[in-house]
Amino acid sequence: MTQEKEIIRVEDVMTEDVIYIDGMATAREAAAAMRANKCRCLIVQKRHADDAWGLVAVQDFIQGVLLADRFAAEVNVFEIMTKPVITVPFDMDIRYAARLLFRAGIRRAPVEKNGELAGIISLSSLIINNELF
Repeated sequence: MTQEKEIIRVEDVMTEDVIYIDGMATAREAAAAMRANKCRCLIVQKRHADDAWGLVAVQDFIQGVLLADRFAAEVNVFEIMTKPVITVPFDMDIRYAARLLFRAGIRRAPVEKNGELAGIISLSSLIINNELF
């Protein structure tokens, strides 16, 4: 007798709180926003409707500020962010989302619903914050 698995969608496990920052903000301001909101990444706002979303994460600070021996107050977010980012549809099966992120070599991605950002999904949150196993 086989047990059927319930399909878990991205929207079931995503973090809904999306924190935005302007690309012109400094790395110091971005780090302060991450501390204040207890998050590991920020979504960089689009400049216009045809622009792509950006993302700045802890790794970007390490590479673009610390390892580059630069001052956080003198580095703008747009200099260290990842852009464009891979977005994941809200209704995608999490098995496919996890495979997409893993194969793309990324840890997290914004979740898109009807052309708008609805949340963020991360590889670690699939395991740590959810009872998938």
